[in-house]
Amino acid sequence: MDHEEFRKWSHRAADWGADYRGTLRQRPVRAQAQPGDIAALIAPSAPETPEPMEKIFSEFERDIMPGMTHWQHPRFFAYFPANAAPVSVVAEYLVSAIAAQCMLWQTSPAATELETKVIDWLRQALGLPEGFSGVIQDSASSATLSAVLVMRERALGWSGNRSGLSGQPRLRVYSSDQVHTSIDRAIWVSGIGEENLVRVPTGGRWRSMTPDALEAAIKADVAAGHLPAGVIACVGGTSVGATDDIAAIGAIARRYGLYLHVDAAWAGSAMICPEFRHFWTGIEEADSIVFNPHKWLGAQFDCSIHFVRDPESLVRTLAIKPEYLKTHGKDGVVNYSEWTVPLGRRFRALKLWFLLRAHGLEGLREMIRNHVRWSEKLASRLAEVPGFEIVTEPMLSLFSFRHQARDEHMTDEHNLALVTAINDDGRIYLTQTRIDGRVAIRFQAGQFDATEADVDAAFHAITEIASGLNGGKA
Repeated sequence: MDHEEFRKWSHRAADWGADYRGTLRQRPVRAQAQPGDIAALIAPSAPETPEPMEKIFSEFERDIMPGMTHWQHPRFFAYFPANAAPVSVVAEYLVSAIAAQCMLWQTSPAATELETKVIDWLRQALGLPEGFSGVIQDSASSATLSAVLVMRERALGWSGNRSGLSGQPRLRVYSSDQVHTSIDRAIWVSGIGEENLVRVPTGGRWRSMTPDALEAAIKADVAAGHLPAGVIACVGGTSVGATDDIAAIGAIARRYGLYLHVDAAWAGSAMICPEFRHFWTGIEEADSIVFNPHKWLGAQFDCSIHFVRDPESLVRTLAIKPEYLKTHGKDGVVNYSEWTVPLGRRFRALKLWFLLRAHGLEGLREMIRNHVRWSEKLASRLAEVPGFEIVTEPMLSLFSFRHQARDEHMTDEHNLALVTAINDDGRIYLTQTRIDGRVAIRFQAGQFDATEADVDAAFHAITEIASGLNGGKA
């Protein structure tokens, strides 16, 4: 592809993207393909000779797009959002065109210095105190793994990377059963082992980790000769928004010298609104925090902010400095590859810089406040419809509900059939979870372009399809 062809197809791709985003409401939210449909359309091996771009682009539209679930659809109410505000997409065009490898300050000084600045913009926006710095990770999974590795190294007197875990006391990490599965993976990858992730009982409206139970577990492990290393708390857990009492958990972590990591991957974005910060009272005592602007704030995936109170501990755990990566003749520079597990780094700060400037914090606050308000209203409307039960009250814009089957012993099966029917219908997209062993259906409002009319459409789709499954009765 020569320069002029690159120009032509770049324009074509940008036009296609604008047309795509403008027609999302006319598309079913979830891909309607069956397993194997798309694979059957793809050649069994790569071509030996070049193929024309016109043919490639045409087959992308014809064969690939029918198998895509539309995460930017304004009626995407499943999982958590993976927003890509249009201004963020434009910034990503530029990042892709520049194609810089931003592992060191010297490999792109602007990338490093912009990252430092936008992280501090976000620190201020979330109301975190001075003293927190941070790094942009690809996802919360990487941030959590990094935090667990710091827990491990700190507990072992910084000997784990050098000597391994053989012969060491059993390290113990504490969390509730409401945390994301990325915590389990971090425990696996760090070598600590699933058996040493201690699940602390939860209680109350927010399914919070019980402080007394946490302290009892720590004491029991110390008495057994184990080595407590850290606590992972959550604010806005994935299933139903479980939220720990950060102040109480933080006090216990300090008392026993444990590292405290807070996973606020989804809910952290809402903390740009001062009225929601009560959900993480005590956050200033955390050693590290993760939140994903690529969920609710509008930054295109991947973009996860990993705040730390003590960057030296993170660098001490992860930095490797062979001669070919040293920055000679420059003092005081930050090399963010020393703050992360991967060496390679994309220019992720640019889309945040564009996003925060183009929308302003107040514009983003208005979006989040609307999502919370619309979700609360939908929960109230569903609660008034016979046959519907609100299982967990809204935590910000996330709640769960259940529809009663005609045979009460078949309620789980009925609700699984309901969520399948809703998604096959195509108007909206929802997902299910299990609460105390029983199926419930999750709803969260968070898509960047959603309107109140889209949430109203969810009410009609849910109630109409539920009525149809029950033979026209609620």
